[in-house]
Amino acid sequence: MDVGLLFDLRNPDQWHRPWADHYARSLEFCEEADRLGANGLWFTEHHLFEDGYLPSPLTFAAAAAARTRNARIGTAVVLPNLHKPAQLAEDAAVVDLISGGRLEIGFGAGYRVPEYDLFDADFTSRFTQVERNISEVRRLWEEGGITPGPLQSPVPLWGGFYGPRGARIAGRLGIGLLHISHASYGHYREGLIEGGHDPELARVSDLLPVMLADDPEAAWPRVAPHLAHQMNTYRQGSVEGTDHPRPPLLGADDFPEAPKADGSWSTLEILTPEDAAARIHERTKGLPVKHLIFWASIAGMPDDLVVRNIELVSERLPALLAEAAGSDATGSGAGAGSRPGKVPAGD
Repeated sequence: MDVGLLFDLRNPDQWHRPWADHYARSLEFCEEADRLGANGLWFTEHHLFEDGYLPSPLTFAAAAAARTRNARIGTAVVLPNLHKPAQLAEDAAVVDLISGGRLEIGFGAGYRVPEYDLFDADFTSRFTQVERNISEVRRLWEEGGITPGPLQSPVPLWGGFYGPRGARIAGRLGIGLLHISHASYGHYREGLIEGGHDPELARVSDLLPVMLADDPEAAWPRVAPHLAHQMNTYRQGSVEGTDHPRPPLLGADDFPEAPKADGSWSTLEILTPEDAAARIHERTKGLPVKHLIFWASIAGMPDDLVVRNIELVSERLPALLAEAAGSDATGSGAGAGSRPGKVPAGD
């Protein structure tokens, strides 16, 4: 399996650094990941987050593309309902040209009412809109509706959907599914067949709630406050603009140590590379997974942990994943070097 790293550019007040320095340092991390052999650099989109969550992933992707040579450059995800299809098609084409044909586009419907309000978009019809907008971006590329077009033909596309409805949309469109879930995969295959696509061409990826460390137990107390911040913003943001009550704020001690009884992923699992390979192998059995995405950083966590996470993901993990696949290792869930929490809120 290929591996990549996702950057959301969060810069919380508690650990704030000057914005220009933060962006420059993040680009240096991208360069380092590319040099070490990471197969992908991914960027994501949100708006109106107090910690400055990246609002323009394709702009940052263009900067990363100009600073790197080998890694694929992707969005996981961009929100097409908040953009004009022609503008999105043009911006993505420029990134593909700058990168020399390394672009991958992941699309999502989003889940936050304030973001839709900011762009005068209709939240209630977001799934209908996202299917239409993805189709229109692809049509503009295929029919020369914008110039210049992307270098790749076609540009690899992904649907970042966590529920059955979105999985069927990804299938109908004949694009990859950015969600590793056996339950969703069934709906995705049904969508492929419904759209007239060969289900054997199915491909799956995902952002895994995993970071790597040499000593997970030592890393955990340093990461936990950043994880609490991340989860609080997701949980609070998911109810903004609705009549749902705000969930209580989580603290650094609100993440239990024991793995979930059903073996599914927790909010975050800090693992050694060896434990991660076994855990991932077990969780992805039977799915056509070719690429995995990992957090580069959790909400402004310390740079030394970010650097080591990038090193272990880029250099150590791929060989271990190949070894696990080759030996058909079964694993037994998260090993002793993990400390998970609760299920995250998805985009």
